Amino acid sequence: MDVDELDYEQVVALHHESLYRFAFSLAGNPDDAAELTQEAYVRLLNKSWQLRDRTKVKSWLFTTLYRIFLGWKHRENRFPHVEVLSAEDELPPLSQEIADEVDGEMAMTTALDLEEHFRVPLVLHYLQCLTYREIAAILNVPIGTVMSRLSRGKDLLRQRLMVRKLQANARPATMISSKKPFCA
Repeated sequence: MDVDELDYEQVVALHHESLYRFAFSLAGNPDDAAELTQEAYVRLLNKSWQLRDRTKVKSWLFTTLYRIFLGWKHRENRFPHVEVLSAEDELPPLSQEIADEVDGEMAMTTALDLEEHFRVPLVLHYLQCLTYREIAAILNVPIGTVMSRLSRGKDLLRQRLMVRKLQANARPATMISSKKPFCA
């Protein structure tokens, strides 16, 4: 089953923004994000026969993009490891007062600094509104692993936001709740 030109254009129109945001969350810069997104669409054109159920084109694109990104990382042989500061474990949990003072830009910057295996599930769940099952399929891991990574990722994000907030003494701004996805 081939994706014809009209369907391809509809797929791009429907999913480009969210796919690009996901690519940006992985790559951390607009050029690589655009290239990742473009490569995912090229593979859709070249390998559309792999898509057995057209209703799952979004998951197929996200999975493909993620696998392209992993391929890049493997070929570049870059596996950065960010050490969590020992002082972060001693910090109290992020209080509501401090959370109210953290702005969205600081939260996104901090999230981009998280290790990939924590950052990706957080982005897919809270920004792309994917279910645990969809995330598990994209990452090719069990649902329990997705849940664990989300939980540990949120804890790390809270700790690092606390450190940044204390270091920056940022002005008060509102933060979007970490309990609900951005999606409607």
